[in-house]
Amino acid sequence: MTCCYKQLLAALTFGLITVSATANDKDKKIPPFPGIDTTSVYRELLIDETDDLMENHPAGDIYNNIWTSTRLNPYKIPVDSLPDSVRIDLSKFVVPVTGYITSRFGPRRYRYHYGTDIKLQTGDSVLSSFSGKVRITDYDRHGYGHYVVIRHDNGLETVYAHLSKVLVALDQTVEAGELIGLGGNTGRSTGSHLHYEIRFLGNAMNPEKIIDFEKGMPFMHEYLITKNESFYYQKEVKAMAAAKYYKIRNGDNLSRIAARNGTSVRALCRLNGISPKKVLRVGQRIRVR
Repeated sequence: MTCCYKQLLAALTFGLITVSATANDKDKKIPPFPGIDTTSVYRELLIDETDDLMENHPAGDIYNNIWTSTRLNPYKIPVDSLPDSVRIDLSKFVVPVTGYITSRFGPRRYRYHYGTDIKLQTGDSVLSSFSGKVRITDYDRHGYGHYVVIRHDNGLETVYAHLSKVLVALDQTVEAGELIGLGGNTGRSTGSHLHYEIRFLGNAMNPEKIIDFEKGMPFMHEYLITKNESFYYQKEVKAMAAAKYYKIRNGDNLSRIAARNGTSVRALCRLNGISPKKVLRVGQRIRVR
């Protein structure tokens, strides 16, 4: 009986889809993000059974309705697989917090910093940059601290980290400028600030290329995402991933380390920004590749 019921339901569903497609064939609408082939982008992507694929989430056509509250980047779409260009509406942007930049997007010694840090005082209001829906609220004591991730109607996702308190819930709909949390110093942080990220299909972009933080507004009402301009830093990330480090032992010097690792003292000094007379400390890490 159950089998027959499922077959009947499938037949009715197919019939409705066919009729709907025929009836609307003359009224086809241009998708909001032309040029993106979500079928090819996602055809090799494995989707967890726990992901919610049936809800109506912001920019669901772009993200293939992938929605999870456990991973910052569940999409795993390499930059090379992204569309050549996508226009993003920034007209309703609201600056998340008013303050000066304390740390910029770019490489750090052992990692890449994928956001812009903005100075604030603990307890300051942090606002949603655009309208959208809360995808993640979580705590990461070794990184973001208390943080929120919001998927926006324009196709972007934004990250707000090191909060002292989160004031929104999972799957909550928010408006541009709505209070989502209070600034803080939680997680891996050395002073109260907001760590702010802008991402598209999981890939981070430099917020300072999009937002004029001094004026608290976008440079343009639209932003054109392109592979070369928006993800210019990929070569740096790949170089950092290929980097090799050596932990200094008792009795080591630059000549010995260079010989042990098949390089030269000059190369070691260039890689680490040090002089040949640098005093080495036991336990210190030095880059050799």
